[in-house]
Amino acid sequence: MGPLSKEEREAFLAEPRIGVVSVASDDGRPPLAVPIWYGYEPGGDLTFFTGTQGRKARKIDLIRKAGAVSFVVQHDQFPYRYVTIEGPVVSIDKPPTSDQMLKVLRRYLPEEQAQGFAQRELSQAAESQLVLFTIRPERWVSFDFGN
Repeated sequence: MGPLSKEEREAFLAEPRIGVVSVASDDGRPPLAVPIWYGYEPGGDLTFFTGTQGRKARKIDLIRKAGAVSFVVQHDQFPYRYVTIEGPVVSIDKPPTSDQMLKVLRRYLPEEQAQGFAQRELSQAAESQLVLFTIRPERWVSFDFGN
């Protein structure tokens, strides 16, 4: 049991998991935490998009205002593991490109569904809040309960 090595935590984060992004609230409410699909390659930045289906997403304004987020992924069966990162927003793309969206979507969906999802969302981008955030991991916390 103990923290993961740099290589282990980066490899774990690079697996296609559902992450939870957390951002400070601005109105006396607790921090907002939302499950999300994301993209990450070892040594790089973390990306995720939000604001799909034309809905106004509260997290977009909160992330812009805070300029930083916390993000966690876990393995919820023994041996339990988790990786948490904290980092600043280093870029905001509104709307993201098809390639940026597909880089995330292909981790979770078969190719045909990923293509369809990206096309539908981008076709509504003019009236939606579709945004891709890029986060630079600066602080890491990890633990492996199995070793």
